[in-house]
Amino acid sequence: MFSQLQIPNPRERTLVGAADIVVGFGRLLRRNHRSSNASAAPGRVLLLRLERIGDLLMVVSAIKRLRELLPDAEIDLVTGSWNAALAEMLPSVNRTDILDAPWLSREADPLTPRQMIARAWSWRARRYDLALNFEPDIRSNVLVWLSGARRRVGYWTGGGGGLLTESFAYDPMQHVSDNALRLVSAAAGIGTGTPGGPDSGSPSLLVTPLPAAVIRVLEGRRGRLVGLHASGGRAVKQWPPDRFRELAGRLIAEQDATMILTGSPGDRELVDAVSAGLQEDRVINLSGQLSLPELASLLGRLHLYITGDTGPMHLAHLVGTPVVALFGPSDPARYAPRGPHDRVVRVDLPCSPCNRIRLPPERCRGVTPDCLQEISVDSVLATVEAVLRAQVAETRPDMTGRQ
Repeated sequence: MFSQLQIPNPRERTLVGAADIVVGFGRLLRRNHRSSNASAAPGRVLLLRLERIGDLLMVVSAIKRLRELLPDAEIDLVTGSWNAALAEMLPSVNRTDILDAPWLSREADPLTPRQMIARAWSWRARRYDLALNFEPDIRSNVLVWLSGARRRVGYWTGGGGGLLTESFAYDPMQHVSDNALRLVSAAAGIGTGTPGGPDSGSPSLLVTPLPAAVIRVLEGRRGRLVGLHASGGRAVKQWPPDRFRELAGRLIAEQDATMILTGSPGDRELVDAVSAGLQEDRVINLSGQLSLPELASLLGRLHLYITGDTGPMHLAHLVGTPVVALFGPSDPARYAPRGPHDRVVRVDLPCSPCNRIRLPPERCRGVTPDCLQEISVDSVLATVEAVLRAQVAETRPDMTGRQ
């Protein structure tokens, strides 16, 4: 039942489908509303991207494109507190409103449903011409509806399409970035295809300079600077730490690399375990020492970054650093970085990618899932070496300004 909705859990799908029936009359209102409001260029725009760091990073190109299409608009972004520092790095956004949704919060104290309703209702005071929801989720569609925006654009495939004035199907076979670009294109009234046209050349992110103490530590290091982010963020996306350690050791010995270890304060124990036993003068452990803007600055100076499917992976892609990404249950067609030198390492299993990140299969809980267990150090090392070889003919400045 309600198979048109892209909601894996049958019970949740039934509940959302029933809610869609209740608000079904909104589809008629949507058709009438669109014809009367879609002609004028919006002066005030509200964007919703409540999910985690990587999710926001994957729609940065769409936000930048929206700014190019609406150069004079006031663009406000609603996101979680975990993205607050990142939101400040977006030159296309005028104002940020922090909202920690209970279904997304891990470490933060989420708002109660009553508080969320009150917050969304308060947006009415800004009299938005357009509200755009990048998430196919009935809960965030409710927030968009409460905003009172004249036009409300988003996806119906997660439920709540009747609350929008214009709704579209989210394509799960396409990359998150492409879905977001199509939504921006539709909201700007130029069709539903991925928007083309020239790029303004303006930056996607405003990068904060590295602290002087970090620059001093990095100066004069031998070989290529290779970043390594060992934490998978979730247990189901975690490649074994001992393999990260072996990989780092072999890169030091075989590629004359200096390893730059990154991570959040909560990753410190894991990163310390990875660095244990490695050649000390060839390892710089910066786990827990950098803010997100500072991490972006660091990543932009590395020759290569090795990570799983994480937020820092998307950050490295945005600043133009080649990425070797280890993918297990996540679908690279939807989430992988797509730079010219970015590479994905994965194994082809009948059950992978399952995309069951928040609710993994029972057999994958508490253990390394087969789709990551089968990724060998040799396969990752071979991919890293191929990317490094491809850089030989190119010039990429290192931390000391050498070419």
